[in-house]
Amino acid sequence: MKCPCSWLFACALFLRPGTGPFNASAQERELDIERYARLIPISLEGYTGEALSALRFDLEIQGFEITGADKAQYLLRGSNNGDVSGQLSDRVNKANLLSTKYTGGTPRSEAHALSDAVVERITGRKGIARTKIAFKVEIGQNSELYVADYDGHGAIQVTQDHTISRDPAWVPGRRVLYYTSYKASNPDVYVHDLQSGTRRAFARYPGMNAGAAPSPDGRRVALVLSKNGSPDIYVCDADGSHLEQLTRTKEAESSPCWSPDGRTICYSSRELGRSALFLVSVDGNFKRRLRTDGAINCTEPDWSPDGKTIVFTANMGGFQICTVPAGGGSVTPLVAGEDPSWAPNSRAVIFTRNRVKGRGVVSLLDVPTKQTKDIQQTSGSCSQPCWAK
Repeated sequence: MKCPCSWLFACALFLRPGTGPFNASAQERELDIERYARLIPISLEGYTGEALSALRFDLEIQGFEITGADKAQYLLRGSNNGDVSGQLSDRVNKANLLSTKYTGGTPRSEAHALSDAVVERITGRKGIARTKIAFKVEIGQNSELYVADYDGHGAIQVTQDHTISRDPAWVPGRRVLYYTSYKASNPDVYVHDLQSGTRRAFARYPGMNAGAAPSPDGRRVALVLSKNGSPDIYVCDADGSHLEQLTRTKEAESSPCWSPDGRTICYSSRELGRSALFLVSVDGNFKRRLRTDGAINCTEPDWSPDGKTIVFTANMGGFQICTVPAGGGSVTPLVAGEDPSWAPNSRAVIFTRNRVKGRGVVSLLDVPTKQTKDIQQTSGSCSQPCWAK
């Protein structure tokens, strides 16, 4: 949610040159990945058409630079004649790293599988090419939710409420979405099982029900309710029982998200005037403002899966995607945009690029290198993307 009041109430080189991943421990690779934001030069040979475009997209949004063989450290040679094969080598260290073939799928799905293998072999991190996203599509006065591959391909409409549907949130590890809908003429929270197609009302208290965010283990849900007056942060079990109120302010709270250990919730509040980020323990025993030095009007936080960083939107004469250490501190501005959501790799972020003529465009950001790529767009204005973890 960009502005709590308006909506709530109006409706590296990751490995040093000369160092191979097979010579480094996982911990050393992690340190190198975080320390160096330099593009990894890789050459692609033998690929054509959809397989080539998918490989380029996958690798470039994960910190690679596609270049000629004479300038690349890594060489990926293969073909996509009925299947997708690949042989990965390190030209600097003269080492063969990977030889594999993928069959039985589409050229795009097989290329995604290959790029995931390449990314993991070189960086030590799992690739994101076979992950899913959900997002909102506005057509006229209504909006519906869609699910797609992370690059926007294969988009499928999953709601047909013919009203305002928004705020999709994945249950970690499951094909289940929480979202807000005005289907019953009130902002209520629903839970939708994408595998079975079943849906049920989750929160239909008097007033506003919105911003549902499942915990990392899927057993609890944080959400925003105004049943006692102003919108506050609540938590409850996944079946809706044991509802507990965590905040009690006269101002609007919004956008709860969970720490990976499930002990803390970060949210946005106007308790001190301008929107700012706060932390509250799930047991309610502590609450404090999160320092965001260098940013104001902070909303829409999302906690990285590795627990180290919070991404959020700041409104400083325009919406800006920023990051801050999870404990608070100096802010790093990244790119103009809003609605940020972390990828499972704690490196990429999906967000809504600043609207052009009122039309939202969903884009991907590689945080260390600041490379961005628009996903395949669905007809309509797209926004509020959420990455499945």
